[in-house]
Amino acid sequence: DVANWNESLDTIWMLICAMLVFFIHAGFTLLEAGSVRFKNTQNILVKNVIVVTVGFLSWYIMGWPVALGDNKDGSLFLA
Repeated sequence: DVANWNESLDTIWMLICAMLVFFIHAGFTLLEAGSVRFKNTQNILVKNVIVVTVGFLSWYIMGWPVALGDNKDGSLFLA
């Protein structure tokens, strides 16, 4: 039962760390939006949304299979 407890704690820790990364992105978005003129704020916000989206998709396509190994059918990519 200790193994289940440790795995649960690992999962909770990873979720907390992922949430902190999203808060960091939000903080940098506010910093960048405050550093430009008002007319360019929307461009900064869209750029940061694109950065987060591309980062998530890159992780899903390339990082996840590398970090967690092969699928059951032997391919490196998620089906």
